[in-house]
Amino acid sequence: MTENQAPRAYQIRTFGCQMNVHDSERLAGQLEDAGYVPATAGAKPDLIVFNTCAVRENADNKLYGTLGHLRPDKVANPDLQIAVGGCLAQKDRGEIVKRAPWVDVVFGTHNIGSLPTLLERARHNAEAEVEILESLETFPSTLPARRESSYASWVSVSVGCNNTCTFCIVPALRGKERDRRPGEILAEVEALVAEGVLEVTLLGQNVNSYGVEFGDRLAFGKLLRACGTVDGLERVRFTSPHPAAFTSDVIDAMAATPNVCHQLHMPLQSGSDRVLREMKRSYRSARFLSILDEVRAAMPDAAITTDIIVGFPGETEEDFQATLDVVAQARFSSAFTFQYSKRPGTPAATMDGQLPKEVVQERYDRLVELQNAISWDENKKIVGRRVELLVAAGEGRKDAETQRMSGRARDGRLVHFTPTGAHVDRAVRPGDVVETIVTYAAPHHLVADGDLLSHRRTRAGDNAEAGLRPKTSGVTLGLPGFGAPAAQPEPVSGCAL
Repeated sequence: MTENQAPRAYQIRTFGCQMNVHDSERLAGQLEDAGYVPATAGAKPDLIVFNTCAVRENADNKLYGTLGHLRPDKVANPDLQIAVGGCLAQKDRGEIVKRAPWVDVVFGTHNIGSLPTLLERARHNAEAEVEILESLETFPSTLPARRESSYASWVSVSVGCNNTCTFCIVPALRGKERDRRPGEILAEVEALVAEGVLEVTLLGQNVNSYGVEFGDRLAFGKLLRACGTVDGLERVRFTSPHPAAFTSDVIDAMAATPNVCHQLHMPLQSGSDRVLREMKRSYRSARFLSILDEVRAAMPDAAITTDIIVGFPGETEEDFQATLDVVAQARFSSAFTFQYSKRPGTPAATMDGQLPKEVVQERYDRLVELQNAISWDENKKIVGRRVELLVAAGEGRKDAETQRMSGRARDGRLVHFTPTGAHVDRAVRPGDVVETIVTYAAPHHLVADGDLLSHRRTRAGDNAEAGLRPKTSGVTLGLPGFGAPAAQPEPVSGCAL
């Protein structure tokens, strides 16, 4: 971009998991460092970036359908640039520009740091640039990031995965696990807290195998305890652990570290031991349930959530009933339930016993009905309790109808509350912290309609009110270590609009 050129406005459309959301923050940070600005609401951007997911079967159709709708825009404005990255780009590669030749740039999961260069090259050469690397070029956390929230942030502890689950395409697209060093993770956490962030979520494809790369199998528990020493960090969450790698020291760290939330999201996938073997999930239902027992013994108030796949190839009614039995015993506060989706390139895609859609749908409906009933029962136990909420933005459709606001309790439950009462200091903003009493329970949320018991204004709330969000610079790879991080440069001053 030349000195006299007006800033180009960008828009990023993100599909899929938390990892993709965090990658999009990195993409935004790079683009802004390269002189781009976020597109304003309602305005036509100069650049549209798709950060794609390949986990679900309809991801391909969704992307190519959306690209088709953009073709008239590209014809009307040849200067519009369209870039496609993420897991679907890693999978489809050059096929994307064959099917949608108006796309300018295709980049993979291993080279998100290349986007500004590829855009400039495509503009200069007037042809599509496709760059897909087979291994990680730059650890994503060495890149700048424009954070989406003023109060809560993702922090990657690792990328990639060493597991070989037969239904999952992620390891093929994101590669083997690469672990960040503890000191640089803590340095990023401290930089975020210095910008006003109150909550971080430690993010990895399998967080509790963190440390495998540098030979410390207890590294994740140590990391949780180290996060407890960061002054000003009020909440720590993590996602997602694998049951086979879950160790008691992590439970001890969760229970002993005050700012680590008593919330656990641990994928079950199936309650049938036979199906778990076919999935290459290296644990069995008894082991899974024993972890839940240990967590609840250490933290009776823990909220436990999970992922479950219905209709895996060869799943019998007996197998499905085993899943229902485990769900009934586990008493999850909520569950993300999925109908099995065949993904080309995974072993499960070629397995015998692919189930008819109507069978999968019927089982899925039964599972959802059971889990909704359990979630509602578990949420009813919270009615009458005092809860501390980190006020959130855009967490519920009820806001406009009732003037309620929304927040997350320490256990991760969503609570819609009334921002009224003598304790309200001027106005409640996203990023502030309030306390209230739960008055009503639904399967997927709670309601607190009484006056607030307390309201604490925070720097995160100040930033949210001003429309500011943290923009952090990257943290480079260093040597292993725990404890206080080495001195770091001051974080990027202020926040980005």
